[in-house]
Amino acid sequence: MDRPIFLYEHKHIGGHRVSEHHHPYHQLLFVLEGEGEIRIGGDVWRLTPNDAAIIVPLSVHSVLSSSKLTLLVLVFDEKALDGQLTDQLVQGYFRTSALIKPSGFSGSELRQLLRKMLFEQAAEPSPLGQLALHIQLSQLLLILARSRNAPSGGSGSNRLRAEKIKGHIDTHYYEQLTAGDIASKLGMSTRHVNNIFKERYELTPMQYLAEVRIRVAQKLLAETDKDIISICFEVGYDSVSTFYRSFKALVKMSPKSFRENQFRK
Repeated sequence: MDRPIFLYEHKHIGGHRVSEHHHPYHQLLFVLEGEGEIRIGGDVWRLTPNDAAIIVPLSVHSVLSSSKLTLLVLVFDEKALDGQLTDQLVQGYFRTSALIKPSGFSGSELRQLLRKMLFEQAAEPSPLGQLALHIQLSQLLLILARSRNAPSGGSGSNRLRAEKIKGHIDTHYYEQLTAGDIASKLGMSTRHVNNIFKERYELTPMQYLAEVRIRVAQKLLAETDKDIISICFEVGYDSVSTFYRSFKALVKMSPKSFRENQFRK
């Protein structure tokens, strides 16, 4: 392998089979479009969009497309990662080949990272570009490790969808989340997302997001001496006025008054 990290597209027409083979490096097969199946050793898995197959070195595998199937193939040498990442990520979570079915949120993150990697790979070669590819590979493997470690369940359940939305908000509240973003990542309408979440938690996702942000802000106001502007930024608000409005709506006082009350206690 000429490069320690290399990403390319692989197209399959319906009924096309890649015969059994193996290679001395890691591969990630990410399904952009279409359906098919992958056989790894004695196991066969169905391939659908956003699925990610991790193929470890010398693992015998084959791919059969049942329709037009477009894959992104990421080839990498574990030496592209530093020792700690190799030990904790590659050896910890990817000792054997497997198919990973990320959630809609994780699948969207993977797509964005793969876009960034394609951009860096196509740009004029530079030390910073190579560093970016190494960092992005680490981020991608981290997302896959978390997806592989996540509890499984039937994705058709509205209750499970609502719980996944809640979990995503709990761990990404500091990002610029919108109802449209969440709906898009799940392949659903905003109205449907609001309905299934409200049925489960009696709040819309954006109402819950505000509650999570303000709850974290209260903890930071009470337990740290960070400036209010820093806390505003940390919990995901770009506008101080929006932060103040949200805080007063939920806590019934300003962040400054809340902090002063905590100190008096």
